[in-house]
Amino acid sequence: MNRRENLKLLLTGASGILLAGCGVEDTTSTDIPKAEGLSAAGRSPEELALDAKLHSTTFFTPEEKTKLDYLVEVIIPKDDKSGGALEAGVPDFIEFMMKDLPANQTHMRGGLQWLDNHAKDLHDKAFMELSDQQRIAIIDEIAYPESAKPEVIYGVRFFNLLRDLTATGYFTSRIGFADLEYVGNSPNIWNGVPDHVLAKYNLSYDESLMPIYLRPEDRGVVAKWDDEGNLIG
Repeated sequence: MNRRENLKLLLTGASGILLAGCGVEDTTSTDIPKAEGLSAAGRSPEELALDAKLHSTTFFTPEEKTKLDYLVEVIIPKDDKSGGALEAGVPDFIEFMMKDLPANQTHMRGGLQWLDNHAKDLHDKAFMELSDQQRIAIIDEIAYPESAKPEVIYGVRFFNLLRDLTATGYFTSRIGFADLEYVGNSPNIWNGVPDHVLAKYNLSYDESLMPIYLRPEDRGVVAKWDDEGNLIG
């Protein structure tokens, strides 16, 4: 089993059940008051201000960004099925996470510098000046923690962080969802209570409500809500 298949098992979710109610209970609509001071996405003004502040600054230098672009595409490359980490915007995700979680900044920046230091020790060149074969050889030294040598432990810790961030960024992107064939919680088809069971308990569906019950062919339609939180279509 390859890496993508393992992640697919971990990230796929459960599906729901398509239910249709019987007409024995009164159905009423409830008006849900709209929370004050929230955006359409439910973000508070403070959260929106923080996002704007984080997006207004840049963490990675151009040189660091070049290395980052290369590394994430090595971790999750494009294939004949889907785009890779670079196309999925993973470097931008990691850029944001470095600013949102500054405790990781030294670890990330130090790891990128470690690659240059290690490359110069081995080949007297910076990491991105090496041939692709030489770069992959260095990555192989730090990509497998159980077999890595003690002298590259810092590189191992850096690569673990980078790999985790790359996988998170990729598999929460549109390209990653498509790669997993993940469609979210999808209701199963249920045809309702069997006729003989309804007859046994002298129950029946209210025919006036049948048009509003969810139909299997409408499972993929996105619900629409008004400003008060009421379902409108």
